[in-house]
Amino acid sequence: MKILFVGDIVGRPGRRILSANLPHLREEHALDAVVVNAENAAGGLGVTPHILDEMTTLDIDGITLGNHTWRKRELAGELDRFDSVARPANYVPGLPGRGSVIVRLADGRRFGLICVVGRVFMEPFRCPFAVAQQEVARLREATPVVLVDIHAEATSEKMAMGWHLDGQCAAVLGTHTHVQTADERLLPKGTAYITDVGMTGPYDSVIGLEPERAVKKFLTGMPNEYRLANGPVCLNAVVVDVDEETGLANSIRRVAHVAE
Repeated sequence: MKILFVGDIVGRPGRRILSANLPHLREEHALDAVVVNAENAAGGLGVTPHILDEMTTLDIDGITLGNHTWRKRELAGELDRFDSVARPANYVPGLPGRGSVIVRLADGRRFGLICVVGRVFMEPFRCPFAVAQQEVARLREATPVVLVDIHAEATSEKMAMGWHLDGQCAAVLGTHTHVQTADERLLPKGTAYITDVGMTGPYDSVIGLEPERAVKKFLTGMPNEYRLANGPVCLNAVVVDVDEETGLANSIRRVAHVAE
């Protein structure tokens, strides 16, 4: 099974480049499934039910979120109806939505999808390592193919998650920092890993934002309006090829594209 995982979609520019390139990517890589991280898809912060509905028309099979899940208040009341969307599993129990999901494809095949948020430099959520391992074991009762999105700041925490779950799932894929790393690899026991898949959004930017505003904030320490950059747009992703019998990866390949 070949699965494309698309890095953090940032605002309308990210949604547009994904829509324009997804048919070609499906054909070029002979994809069986597409997963995207959409926690920044609405103006660069959060996602709305309308945008999630829009994404289902783009032939997207699974969606992960992250620490901005609740930025748009309207999502809380509707998240339960999206059965292929995984918000962080290590949130407080009882919140809307699902932390792990079984994604069912049109041909009857299926795979598991889990999202956890890191704790280093972030809010003190439940332990992502314990929660991810628990959810992997639970989903593997339904399908051997399971992907984990570790949405975290620290490279060390993401790497530790990869080693923690090596041999237990198909892939551990880092998101959140919006910069694609060049460390994609197969870990010794067969789990595909990358520290950060990257960002799908404005290219001439600071993680999607206007460079001038980002620089001013760092220089002055003063709050600034959150405004997306204009100009070229990039699409960052990885293609993970998974053995459907063992649930382990055969390969992982980075995808990076920039369009005017």
